[in-house]
Amino acid sequence: MAQNELRIIGSEEWCVFDHLGIPSIKARVDSGAKTSSLQATNIKVINKGAQEWVKFEVNPLQENRSITLQCEARLVDRRMVKSSSGISEERLVVKTPVTLGEDTFDIELTLANRDTMEFRMLLGREALMDRYMVNPAESYKVQYFTDEEIDLKYRPFYKQKTGLKIALLASNPQLYSNKRIIEAAEARGHEIVFLNVELAYMKLDAHSPEIRYRGGNILNEFDAVIPRIKPSVTFYACALIRQFDNLGVYCQNTAEAITQSRDKLFASQLFSKNDIHIPITGFAKSPMDTKDLIKMVNGAPLIIKLLESTQGKGVVLAETNKAAESVINAFKSVNTNILVQEFIKEANGQDIRCFVVNGKVVASMQRQAEKGEFRANIHQGGKASIIKITSEEKKLAIKAAKVLNLAVAGVDIIRSNKGPLLLEVNSSPGLEGIENATGKDIANEMIMAIERKLKFSI
Repeated sequence: MAQNELRIIGSEEWCVFDHLGIPSIKARVDSGAKTSSLQATNIKVINKGAQEWVKFEVNPLQENRSITLQCEARLVDRRMVKSSSGISEERLVVKTPVTLGEDTFDIELTLANRDTMEFRMLLGREALMDRYMVNPAESYKVQYFTDEEIDLKYRPFYKQKTGLKIALLASNPQLYSNKRIIEAAEARGHEIVFLNVELAYMKLDAHSPEIRYRGGNILNEFDAVIPRIKPSVTFYACALIRQFDNLGVYCQNTAEAITQSRDKLFASQLFSKNDIHIPITGFAKSPMDTKDLIKMVNGAPLIIKLLESTQGKGVVLAETNKAAESVINAFKSVNTNILVQEFIKEANGQDIRCFVVNGKVVASMQRQAEKGEFRANIHQGGKASIIKITSEEKKLAIKAAKVLNLAVAGVDIIRSNKGPLLLEVNSSPGLEGIENATGKDIANEMIMAIERKLKFSI
């Protein structure tokens, strides 16, 4: 086309890839990016005669990873591409026809894991040249599909229901972890229902015990419950979990296991009893013992933790004995229970999160604290990266989860001069940081663990 015949394209558009078997995928149009990119996982290079081809999987709908399409295309190049985080990596490049409205033309696509991106596809300027001019203020100038049309296009790809019914017991359906668990269960053909902890209530009766939800709906027909409990509702949620257990429903983490994991003092006592090494930890009631308490954990710098702390909140680093004394006595003056713990300086603000499912470490990541920060938690700005853990660290993570009787656990380990030490065990570990860092489908591992426990095959 001549320059004056360029068509206007919006900042986001629907693309169709008939040759890849993708009925529609929403793309971010970015003339600042040279190459177009497509979300892809499980990428494998295969030979077809003298040519190299690529097999890969695409989850084309951003809000529904339960649909996975198997694709293949001819490999045309391998390129070093710099990601948005500034890291260069080799990406495979395929060539395939794309349809935008009435136009169909060949396009080169780099294959990349775009799970953390807002769009499953990026349309770069090479694909736009001599065809389109971008108007960033508008969307869907070339082609638009309604939600009903998208649903119709993808209806053949929805899994047939298996009959297994799962409840996700949590507080916020919009959290990444909760959305991923729902996606994973639906991808395997199960029915999964989100239950808000605080909207469920129970009837205690020897003859007809019940759990009801929002206006009287009786919840007695689930096969399994996945508890994702925030600390503020632990007591009530555990009462509900015990009630589900009384009704014969399999609970992936039991009320007893969750309660133990939330009580940091009790958990630490269980770890010590079972020969699991933790940083030296102190606990006292009287302010008269503060000086000896500090001395007992090898003095400052030291860590002071609220017993109910989570995600790095309620954790303080005291850099001098005087500062430690002031903080400890301040907490005690308001009757707040705290633990005092030795500071592992050689860890350099790093720790390891191991994700354990049914006695197996399914993924591990290293977390690095921000500069000037000692807490490596992702919620505190820590950066995650993939790491290969040692057999000793793997055994420690598995044993820690087993001691608390947790089927699903996030086990935090720190490397010290004395070897790996256990920091804590989380009974509702987040999936976002570790799935993005490792590329592993941990939500699927959790669902498969339920299937195995119930001896359910699909």
